[in-house]
Amino acid sequence: MIEAQAFVDRLRKANYTHYSGVPCSFLKPFINYVINSDDLDYVTAASEGEAVGISLGAHLAGRKTVTMCQNSGLGNMVNPLTSLNYPFRIPGILIVTWRGEPGIPDEPQHVQMGTITHRMLETMDIPWREFPSEESEIDAAIAEAEVSIEERQRPFAFIMRKGSVAPHDLNAQASPELLSVDPEIFPSGEKGTRTEAIEAVLGGLHGGEVVVATTGKTGRELFTVADNPNHLYVVGGMGTASAIGLGINHANPNQKAVVLDGDGAALMKMGVFATIGRYQPKGLIHIVLDNEQHDSTGGQATASSITDFAKIAAASSYRHVYSVERPEDLQTAVGSLNGNQAGPALIHVKIKSGSPSDLGRPTVKPHEVKERFMNFISQTQN
Repeated sequence: MIEAQAFVDRLRKANYTHYSGVPCSFLKPFINYVINSDDLDYVTAASEGEAVGISLGAHLAGRKTVTMCQNSGLGNMVNPLTSLNYPFRIPGILIVTWRGEPGIPDEPQHVQMGTITHRMLETMDIPWREFPSEESEIDAAIAEAEVSIEERQRPFAFIMRKGSVAPHDLNAQASPELLSVDPEIFPSGEKGTRTEAIEAVLGGLHGGEVVVATTGKTGRELFTVADNPNHLYVVGGMGTASAIGLGINHANPNQKAVVLDGDGAALMKMGVFATIGRYQPKGLIHIVLDNEQHDSTGGQATASSITDFAKIAAASSYRHVYSVERPEDLQTAVGSLNGNQAGPALIHVKIKSGSPSDLGRPTVKPHEVKERFMNFISQTQN
């Protein structure tokens, strides 16, 4: 058994300062120590997949990250770890607990996962080792992780057994402010296409922002309209674009981030609305382009026709919330939010269905998109 401080201090020396995850009783002392530390960031996510997105965004903003979860949460992580971290070559440390370890009594829901945890990581091509149980093992463990991350530019996992970390109390935490705002509803009018909406967003930006476009036709249309170094095309990980935007702005508050989300993607991970409201990223503009269907897969209807994203954002403590239809109103809303108003902000945009018949795909490889995106942020902040 080790003290949380012993491991975190070694990570701090290696410049790991950004943590995200979903708690587990095995992780409790470790998470408590990180939360208590003024020089470390901890973002508690609504789901493990969301935590991967937040950490990914923090990495893009120049931070070294640690993502933590119970092994049952690996199931929620599979999609972003394989469809985002792998093609984009996003590294980071994972700490996964070993609930259901064979021979140790545990709850029935952990039994199967306890027997396949290691194989799941291996199937995802993620190297792992056991979390150190003695302080003398820490330096070698972190060194192994660092070598793997440097060589592969992909995650490395520690599997934490029960009782690995000594108890550590959590300091009293201030409750976040619950905000109450009324959505501003622009007059109804002729809806634009997704392409027209993207052009309106870009027209309302002041310069220096990064734009994160959700997977599917949104990213493809952004690439077609304008391929720029400050654009990130989220080719996989459906539902994580907003978590990535949160991670970028939380890790680097001076870097404004605009997320082009879709109704299907937003519905898939609605917990991030609450996470965004909890952490109040002041430079985040979250835009939901809503055509009430899964346009990229054939036009199947989503549940957005009975979902009011503006009210959900308002109830989640977003500071500014707009509902618009006309592209010119969208450009006005983006321009006003990009002034002195503090976010987070949401713009719900109803758009027409369909996309250009000759729509192409990004020709820049994901890891090349990542590299120029990170370079843009680095240069902008210098």
